[in-house]
Amino acid sequence: MTMKTHRQHASEAEAHDYLLSLCRPDGAPLCPRCGCRRIYTLSGSRMRCAECKYTFHEFSGRWLDNGALSCSQWLELLRCFAEEQSVDSITERLGLSCNTVYKALTVVRFSILAHAQDAAQLLGPQTGLDSFLNGSRLTGGPTRMRMETIPVYGILTKDDWAFIDLVPGLRAETVFHFHLNFQLKLERLGNLIYSERYRHYDALILCGNNALPYDCIRRHRTPVHIDVMDSGFWAFARHRIKRFRGISCQRFPLYLKELEFRFNNREQDIFPLLTRRICGLVRPC
Repeated sequence: MTMKTHRQHASEAEAHDYLLSLCRPDGAPLCPRCGCRRIYTLSGSRMRCAECKYTFHEFSGRWLDNGALSCSQWLELLRCFAEEQSVDSITERLGLSCNTVYKALTVVRFSILAHAQDAAQLLGPQTGLDSFLNGSRLTGGPTRMRMETIPVYGILTKDDWAFIDLVPGLRAETVFHFHLNFQLKLERLGNLIYSERYRHYDALILCGNNALPYDCIRRHRTPVHIDVMDSGFWAFARHRIKRFRGISCQRFPLYLKELEFRFNNREQDIFPLLTRRICGLVRPC
């Protein structure tokens, strides 16, 4: 099923049918808990799984079930997100509170990360993102991170393609140790720290908090490798990072994976990709 065009305003009924068609590409419901296809209907548009007895509705267990938005508001928010509009602009356009919009954008970023090839690793305890999820609901909160627990990510680029990797075994403490004792060049961009080339990575990058000793970063005469590159992922990402609001070490991988997603799909309209992602199951059966 298709709408007239996603660039036109859709009625609530059209938006509902469009999103439901993405949740049910074959037209049949499935249980979001166990994946069973043997479903029977109850009153009030509810359904129940014949296998695990779970009672649910059309969008249960999916990313768009997080956030107090109607279907038409979801589509409008995704259009704004695809166009890289600010939180203030989206708030005004949708007539919603800033807090509601911010939470919905967090859902979108989680759905992007959840479709990445390394999603299982990034949604685990190493990043702290697992603390945001309670089953299929984004109801948790960030865990407090100390210097020895802040994760480090690696930037890999090849042939106009980028991948942001969680680097196993590295923490912010280790990066500062390499800087002070093994001459690893570091640069600071607000509360972001990024490095010179490291092994097969173009750079290491992390987002800090007030636990980090920023004042010990040494100045150096020559720029690090990714600052010299006038094109590619870092040139694409750097000015966008400056525009982000509410970025923290706990939420940092959400923004990194958003930038990876935008860069790797920069030649196409990302709206259809976004709609499929928010219609995905939070934890696939």
